[in-house]
Amino acid sequence: MDLVSKALEFETRKMRFPTTSDRVLAAREAKSLILSLNEIYKENKDSEIMDIMKRLTVIKQRIERRLKGKPLTA
Repeated sequence: MDLVSKALEFETRKMRFPTTSDRVLAAREAKSLILSLNEIYKENKDSEIMDIMKRLTVIKQRIERRLKGKPLTA
């Protein structure tokens, strides 16, 4: 269950990424954690793992939204 603790650590980490490359790396890390947790979830069907995946997905979406930037039109 080292993967779960790694995901929880990522979740509690300060989400301040000054450069674009930091944001890209964080989004990739979140995606890999989500996919790895999904493999565990397929075997166990543990609701706690599903909750962690949902929270990581929200964080990943927030990072990706920041990467895309604001739209030019109002």
